[in-house]
Amino acid sequence: MAHDVRHEVRGVIAPGKNEPVRVETILVPEPGPGEALVQVRTCGVCHTDLHYKQGGINDEFPFLLGHEAAGVVEAVGDGVADVAPGDFVILNWRAVCGLCRACLRGRPQYCFNTHNATQRMTLTDGTELSPALGIGAFAEKTLVAAGQCTKVDQAASPAAAGLLGCGVMAGIGAAINTGGVGRGDSVAVIGCGGVGDAAIMGARLAGAARIIGVDIDPRKLETALRLGATHTVNAAEADPVEAVRELTGGFGADVVIEAVGRPETYRQAFYARDLAGTVVLVGVPTPEMTLELPLLDVFGRGGALTSSWYGDCLPSRDFPMLIDLYLQGRLDLDAFVSETVGLDDVEAAFDRMHAGDVLRSVVVL
Repeated sequence: MAHDVRHEVRGVIAPGKNEPVRVETILVPEPGPGEALVQVRTCGVCHTDLHYKQGGINDEFPFLLGHEAAGVVEAVGDGVADVAPGDFVILNWRAVCGLCRACLRGRPQYCFNTHNATQRMTLTDGTELSPALGIGAFAEKTLVAAGQCTKVDQAASPAAAGLLGCGVMAGIGAAINTGGVGRGDSVAVIGCGGVGDAAIMGARLAGAARIIGVDIDPRKLETALRLGATHTVNAAEADPVEAVRELTGGFGADVVIEAVGRPETYRQAFYARDLAGTVVLVGVPTPEMTLELPLLDVFGRGGALTSSWYGDCLPSRDFPMLIDLYLQGRLDLDAFVSETVGLDDVEAAFDRMHAGDVLRSVVVL
């Protein structure tokens, strides 16, 4: 431990698999070398946190949940130069190392050795906590690696800015970074939840001419239209592959983004793209899922089948740029904030998220 001082704060923990979350007193150390102590301002309630609670990530309970966050740096440890106390930052889970084989090849967005804080946050009895995605931001303060802090313009709304820390960045990046959507392209997005809607917004930013939102929930399709879709397809009422083809001259979309993470929707994405088109998988499958496709179709249709990790983002590059677009009125991040809640409301927020009633609940501290 770098220092004896520990900060007593409130935080939301998942004590065990599928157990209700609860608010506990958390002890947060002073930052050691390469670390930063962040006063959390906001943190989005993301589906990944629910996966942690359900034991879908690993069994290293108890977890300190929350990772989609913005806040203010309170203190930094030795050797930290990129951020300083008082900086308004978005937290990220890709603190690039600069030394792994991906970084050395000039592809830091794929860094294979991202780092987290060395010291552990604990409960008052000394029980060590596992911070979600190395962040743990459903807490008044959190300790992270300094590289997990990306400084952005403090004029941005914390509730909106923090969403770039995970879901919104994943969707925008799936369209712009991974899918390479360009001017005049046709794009289909299968799954119009938070990530899918962000992909729609990203496709619009990139200049796509036709953006087709596909879902089985009419409410989500209405939201997709508000956020930039030019057309929608209710997959409960029509074959989505045929519908996408009809909307693209019979050919299929140039880029199809699968934001559900299921074999059946991935097959739809595969056949809804044009020849030599691109399929981007950004929805997260579960471990038992498998996919079967005729190999001749994979060969004969050409193009690219790719997955998108965190929107293939580089936080130091993408977060400030997207915040600038937000402040210019060109990226409506506020549209993703369905409600603001407190730490005591996280369990209920999970229920609303699971029911599809919100794009994002945001915890405000």
